[in-house]
Amino acid sequence: MRQRLFIVVALWLCFSSAVQTAQAAKDGPDPIVVEDPHYGEVLFYFYQEDYFPAIVRLLAAQDKWRLGTEPGEGEEPNQFEHANQAELLLGGLYLSYGHHLEAARIFERLLADNVDPEIRNRTWFFLAKIWLQRGYLDESQNALSNLSDDLPENLWREAQMLQSQIFINSGQYDRAIALLQDWKGKTEWSSYAKFNLGVALVRSGHVEAAAEILDELGDLNPFNEELTSLRDKANLALGYSLLQDGQPLAAKGPLQRVRLEGPFSNKALLGVGWADAEVENYRRALVPWMELRGRDLLDSAVQESMLAIPYALAKLDSISQAADHYLNAIEAFYEETNRIDRTIGFIESGAVFEEFLADDPLDSTGWYWRLEELPEGPEGRYLYHLLATHEFQEGLKNYRDLYYLHENLDRWQANVGVYANMLETRLQAYEERLPRVEAALGRADLDGMVDRKLEFDSVLNDIEQSDDWLALASRQEFEMWGEITGLENTPALAANIPEAEEVRDKILLLKGVLQWRLERDFPDRLWRLRRDVRKTGEALVETQRARRKIDDTMRNEPLRFEDLSSRVYGLGPRIDGMKSRVANVMQEQGGFLKSIAVGELQAQKQRLDIYTVQARFALAAIYDRAATTVSEASQ
Repeated sequence: MRQRLFIVVALWLCFSSAVQTAQAAKDGPDPIVVEDPHYGEVLFYFYQEDYFPAIVRLLAAQDKWRLGTEPGEGEEPNQFEHANQAELLLGGLYLSYGHHLEAARIFERLLADNVDPEIRNRTWFFLAKIWLQRGYLDESQNALSNLSDDLPENLWREAQMLQSQIFINSGQYDRAIALLQDWKGKTEWSSYAKFNLGVALVRSGHVEAAAEILDELGDLNPFNEELTSLRDKANLALGYSLLQDGQPLAAKGPLQRVRLEGPFSNKALLGVGWADAEVENYRRALVPWMELRGRDLLDSAVQESMLAIPYALAKLDSISQAADHYLNAIEAFYEETNRIDRTIGFIESGAVFEEFLADDPLDSTGWYWRLEELPEGPEGRYLYHLLATHEFQEGLKNYRDLYYLHENLDRWQANVGVYANMLETRLQAYEERLPRVEAALGRADLDGMVDRKLEFDSVLNDIEQSDDWLALASRQEFEMWGEITGLENTPALAANIPEAEEVRDKILLLKGVLQWRLERDFPDRLWRLRRDVRKTGEALVETQRARRKIDDTMRNEPLRFEDLSSRVYGLGPRIDGMKSRVANVMQEQGGFLKSIAVGELQAQKQRLDIYTVQARFALAAIYDRAATTVSEASQ
């Protein structure tokens, strides 16, 4: 389901350069990796369509300067690229909540410099579209003026349509006509261009020129529901413009082309009846008006038909039937007025908004939320018409988002107690372990270890200078050397006899072999000992560094706990303040929605009152007419 119509702009902006890089280097390109974990967490929530947590984490990361710093020494440049991408994504997320002004400030700041023209054009185009939907004509015009000539053709057509709509909405009909008269192409946009051109011509007083265009549009063969509705709308606009211009016979043709089951059928049926009534063919006028009589009374066309029927009957001299229909209309208007009063009371109580929230879980928020069904009850039929208005829908979205924020703050407030317990547990564990750590540090004689290491260095230097290969002999070799030396000094071997001489030769051979082995292995053993001593020195350096860190931690940890305590325990009042602000804004938003709803219902009630007065006067006139007829007959 395509829910991210406008937020896709931000994604497209964020990753278009990455896609272009990948396409330009298809022969073994390195994969594009999000290296910043904070930005990756934001993207995780974004792709889950959890936009609020994504916004919270993105703003938190920016607040801690995790995504918004220039690359310094030892920092990867990708981190700064993520900062710009995160800003663009934040703009898209703001758009998802309808915060177009915040999003525009971000886009204007980041797209002002060296940005690809296509990216800039698409961004300004979507901003113009959103601003026009929200009714900000000047801002939308400014966004369209920032578009360059190399805008893609499909977007160019829609941009021209947006421009014409701005001209029409601001009353610049001549400029709209000049823009739309030269429209080229036979796409769907050409049909919309014809309709807007016809509307501009009608509003500028050129009814005949508008009739030709709207008649052509009203006779087209549509291939989808959207164009079918456009055709009905064109026929309705043409029919009523001809009626107002005093051409009732010409108005019937386009009005009769409107579908009987479409959204414009009620007004079309009413117009067909008035076209017949204008030429005094009241009997034919009753046909569409009687069809309207059985439809929803909330529609103004249906209400007007309930007065038009007795009017036609009176013109046909069916006085009794006309009086009955006027009485039925007065009664129906009275009952409808009472139902509207009850609905106004229901809305002013605020219960209607609670039903909106209770019947629809808060699984989605922001721009793309749509109400799936109305709350049950007799008030639902009035809410249906209210929700058809853009103003009430947007206000209801904002109210729902505020309610979501309030509920989220409640959850955060509940978590503050958890954080406080965690902090107290860590503080308790620290206080329990601190004496053991201090005792262990007291037993560790690092200075003595360093002195011993230096002594080892001095001893190895002396051994190397004196070439004392015996000093590096193993215990077994040293003992063997001692045994050989002891045998060599035996007095019995000093005798001048062959047996003693043979033993002396063997001892000399053993001594020579052992000395040769010791001298051969001396460089390797010396290198290994120096390596071990060097590693010992490195370990001592790391130990000293760790000791300094431990000392710093022991000195700073109480301050850190104090800072965390102030932050954790300070969250409660901050959240309370935010909840109070959200609650106040919710109350204001609820009041705003009430004013819209009550105003709409009061307008309906006022219209019913006017129709009721008209029906009573018409009924009184009928009674006077009947009384006059009876009086004249009796005379």
